[in-house]
Amino acid sequence: MRFMYLGALLLSLGGLALLDRRFRLAFWSDPRRAALTVGIGVVGFLLWDGIGLVLGIFARGDSPHMTGLLLAPELPVEEAFFLALLCYTALLAWRWFDQSALQREAGRRALDDGGTR
Repeated sequence: MRFMYLGALLLSLGGLALLDRRFRLAFWSDPRRAALTVGIGVVGFLLWDGIGLVLGIFARGDSPHMTGLLLAPELPVEEAFFLALLCYTALLAWRWFDQSALQREAGRRALDDGGTR
C-alpha cells in the first residue's frame, strides 16, 4: 500500500512518455529543450512548495498510499514526481496545440493556393 501513489505517478508518466513517443511532441522531438522545460518547471514549483511550507501555508498530509520518504521536512518524494507529471502534461498539451495550429495553417495555405489558380 505504501507505494501506490508513487506507482500511479510513475505509471502516468510512462503513459505520457508513450504519447510523446507516438506523436514526437517533446522528448522525442527535442530532448534537451524538453528536459530543460520540465526540469525548470519542477524546480520552480518545488521552490514554491518550499516557500509555502516555510510560511505554514502548505502541510504534508498523511496517507497509507505514500512512501513516507521526504525530500525535505514536510515535502514528500511523491511531490517531485507529481510536479514532473504536471509539467510534462502541460508541455505535451502545449506542443500538441502548437502542432495542430501549424497543421491548420498549412491546410489553409494549401486551400488558398489551390483556390487562386
